[in-house]
Amino acid sequence: MTKVKLLSATVIIALACVGNATAANDPMVGGAAMYDTKNIIQNAINSKDHTTLVAAVKAGGLVDTLEGPGPFTVFAPTNAAFAALTPGTVDTLLKPENKATLDKILTYHVVPGRFDSKTLDQQIMSGGGRATLKTVQGDMLTVTGSGKNLMVTDDKGNTAKVTIADVYQSNGVILVVDKVLMPN
Repeated sequence: MTKVKLLSATVIIALACVGNATAANDPMVGGAAMYDTKNIIQNAINSKDHTTLVAAVKAGGLVDTLEGPGPFTVFAPTNAAFAALTPGTVDTLLKPENKATLDKILTYHVVPGRFDSKTLDQQIMSGGGRATLKTVQGDMLTVTGSGKNLMVTDDKGNTAKVTIADVYQSNGVILVVDKVLMPN
């Protein structure tokens, strides 16, 4: 009985230490640790909050790009953000005949380079209160705020809040957003 208690205590302590190490170094997104040694796709597929985004990236044929060397900054909408779109929008976008539209929306969420909150803060300060970022799609996103309180505005004037910043990847950084951004 003593060996069982000792073994149980050892396992609990080990799990607590691993959990603390993970929390300190690898942020949790959608119930999964995001490892800075993995690429954007390798991490995103483990997030329960990004299953719609992953399905869209697969349908759009963008997996190879986001597994590439980058670096990329991805403003990653959650499942709730996709669910807030007009009913039927996601299903329509995932159809093969709408791949061009889907790709336009997805690549609007990706910016070449690594723009974490510190870098964005610097750009916002030097930009008179806003940072303007050119997306892979070609249109612009505007970022305002500071630190962990960043807002991203699309070309249509819709604003998304960054809910989790600075999720570092081997090929860039993810900033989780609460809305789907729409290009012109």
